[in-house]
Amino acid sequence: MWAAYLPVAPWIAALAIRHGGIGTITAANPGMTDGGLVGESKFDILRTLPPEWTMASARIDVGPLNLRVRAVTAFIERAGIAFPLILKPDVGQRGIGVRRVGSVDEARAYLFDARYAVVAQRWHPGPYEAGLFYWRHPDEPRGRISSITDKIFPVVVGDGRSTLAELVRGHARYARQAQVFLARHLAKAHRVLDAGEQYALGTVGNHCQGTMFRDGSHLWSPALEARVEAIAQQIPGFHIGRFDVRYADRARFQAGEDLAIIELNGVTAEPTDVYDPDRPMTSAYRALFEQWRRVFEIGAANRRRGHPGASIVRLAQLLWAHLRDPREFPTSRE
Repeated sequence: MWAAYLPVAPWIAALAIRHGGIGTITAANPGMTDGGLVGESKFDILRTLPPEWTMASARIDVGPLNLRVRAVTAFIERAGIAFPLILKPDVGQRGIGVRRVGSVDEARAYLFDARYAVVAQRWHPGPYEAGLFYWRHPDEPRGRISSITDKIFPVVVGDGRSTLAELVRGHARYARQAQVFLARHLAKAHRVLDAGEQYALGTVGNHCQGTMFRDGSHLWSPALEARVEAIAQQIPGFHIGRFDVRYADRARFQAGEDLAIIELNGVTAEPTDVYDPDRPMTSAYRALFEQWRRVFEIGAANRRRGHPGASIVRLAQLLWAHLRDPREFPTSRE
């Protein structure tokens, strides 16, 4: 990521000079801790969202293992749901440590390794997931969806001869992440798939875990944007970021009737359609430059409204804590 962002860094520096310092970006979303820059709690953000459009979630704090497992089962009973669940770090990024668990025993095994606060979340089977990048200037009554990412989950197709491991290693794209996939599906790595059999290597929409990000602009509709606008207007102090959503039916999704928010990311969220392999790099960087311009302009407008943002000392503390994060994350098996 540091290499990908090298061309963007001078632009961010210029914007910081123009708009009163790098801390301006943390004022872009006054309702999020430090604007959603880094280290924010996923659960704290989720509970500010309208529940009818958000997957039920609970935070499982650090403590004795049996109490944590009991907190998971209590959440299931309270929410009126059943396994499987998604478990993931409450403070995390890029899908690290996300796992679908199908039983109390699997939840216990995950929590045994996860020595930090975890979010337990209702599982949405999809089969679709999208990233909706939204922004609204504080001086304007309405915002807009500026990009949509259509997330394509990794699937291999059997030929009746090759094992799962051979199919992964022989795939032009999946071979580059073979270590991720084979650690995730170790128990089935030597299974021979029938001819035409499809095998899902992942079902969580994260780029680093194998999902391909595609330009989803064809999914945009006035009804979808109106729905996202209505949701965003209910979130205190939110102006720019990306909704990650699951849905079951494309037509109903475009009609704004079928979407379930699994996460909302703040100022460091990306319009992830820039990672579409067919998108020219010039277009991708233009989108990133535009994103950061909006972040600074929105942050500056909010500063004028009395939201100071974080100090340089606070930003240095956040960066140091992020770089020194000692946590080890469980393998993301879904």
